[in-house]
Amino acid sequence: MNETVVREWFDRVDSDKSGSITALQLKRALGKGNLEFSLSVVEQMIRMYDFDRNGTMSFQEFLALNNFLLKVQHAFSDLEKGRGFLLPDDVFQAVVKIGFMLDSPAFYSVCESFDQSKNGRFRLDDFISLCIFLQSARNLFTSFDTAKQGRVTLDLNQFVYCTANCRI
Repeated sequence: MNETVVREWFDRVDSDKSGSITALQLKRALGKGNLEFSLSVVEQMIRMYDFDRNGTMSFQEFLALNNFLLKVQHAFSDLEKGRGFLLPDDVFQAVVKIGFMLDSPAFYSVCESFDQSKNGRFRLDDFISLCIFLQSARNLFTSFDTAKQGRVTLDLNQFVYCTANCRI
């Protein structure tokens, strides 16, 4: 999607013309596109790309979120085979395609958490929620992995901070 189209969409979502969008505005816009998310998931989307930490999304932050969502939607579309959902093996392939590398226990734990209907079928909104969680977790992990070694040591306060910021 080119930047002009994204700008037009952003301007429509920014109904109060403040130059930024809130979680409620984003939730309504996603709903118009048949993507129904809880307010907490939409707030997590904003936290992922709220680079200035003001609780809203500027156009540049919105553009970054849009690029991530397009990547997730393409991974879903490539594997859903006209069924409208992914099975766990498909989810694994899709998250690898997006760039997340998880071992089996971590992967299946995340799948269990995001399988809303508990039937092993992940609709697009379930899959997006799962990917938002993974991206948020990666962002937090990276902020603590200053040596870039793939390992971190956290005290309890840091652990609580991480879990509070990855909640959906």
